[in-house]
Amino acid sequence: MKLFKCTHCGNLLYFENYRCEQCGYPLGFVAHSLELRPLVPQPNDLYTVYNDDSTAYRYCANHQYGVCNWLVAEGSQTDYCKACTLNRTIPNLSKPEYVQRWQVVETAKHRLVYSLRRMKLPLVSKTTDPDKGLSFDFLADEHPNSSQRIMTGHTGGLITLNIAEADDIEREMTRKAMDEPYRTVLGHFRHEVGHYYWDQLIDGSDYLDEYRQLFGDERQDYSEALKQHYEQGPPANWTQAYISAYASTHPWEDWAETWAHYLHIIDTLETAYSFGLSVQPRVVKDDVLLTAELSTDPYNLDNFEMLMSLWLPLSFAMNNINRSMGHRDLYPFVIPPRVMEKLNFIHQVCYEARVVLG
Repeated sequence: MKLFKCTHCGNLLYFENYRCEQCGYPLGFVAHSLELRPLVPQPNDLYTVYNDDSTAYRYCANHQYGVCNWLVAEGSQTDYCKACTLNRTIPNLSKPEYVQRWQVVETAKHRLVYSLRRMKLPLVSKTTDPDKGLSFDFLADEHPNSSQRIMTGHTGGLITLNIAEADDIEREMTRKAMDEPYRTVLGHFRHEVGHYYWDQLIDGSDYLDEYRQLFGDERQDYSEALKQHYEQGPPANWTQAYISAYASTHPWEDWAETWAHYLHIIDTLETAYSFGLSVQPRVVKDDVLLTAELSTDPYNLDNFEMLMSLWLPLSFAMNNINRSMGHRDLYPFVIPPRVMEKLNFIHQVCYEARVVLG
């Protein structure tokens, strides 16, 4: 995520801010420029960007629920922003706890959409393209004690998320039960959208043979692979070829897990770049493997080796900072050479898939 600044007073902003805490101006996110801007109120619930009255905007219809600060241009055919048009089902808003969970979910989803737009990947709602579009169902277990629970997953461009994942306690219990080192709402989105982009970018494409060489043959029985994973666990040597134990389940899951980590890496590097961070360990000044000068926007780097030369020192530093605060490692993963090859493949596929987004 880039660093945002109020162009009225110069105050630094969070991506999710609705109002500048220093000057009090309302804020709105302009999707086509990927900028968070101070707004000047106009009649009829419209706004213009401070010092730019060329376009009038209104807030996305979901702004009223405290889940979206994105803008919609006046005259748009929809009341929803580029991120919220992707929603097919939202939780029951008559339940306050569902609204709170939806707020957490939308924060993560909007960050996902920001990343996808920065990557310039094809991104359209199923409302516009029922066959190749992307949509979200945010559902709740109406009977939590029932054995039939809402499962987070992806099918044909529809991503379903159980909003229980937005509850810290529920998510931590699931993380421990699944023996996972890392589990976040944003991580779920990144994983599931990886399945979607496998359909869009790999299936039936010229990349398919190379994909199968790296990840395996996806035509093997998926249900049987899942059953075997949950009954027998991952292979003993899974750390040599996979980013996570779950990635060893099936080539589709290996792609989705690796894809999620690619998004983890590139978005975190952008944040570090926006803050002008560098990693120069004082005790190993001559060790170039642990130094990084984050002076290039990672979304504009076509050189994968350069990306990773920045990521490894940064993740090492982040893990040490987290340990200083008494927390687990922020990035509790080791990237073996085989996974590096897979990440490089994803990087090249994404770079070659860039489109002009409206």
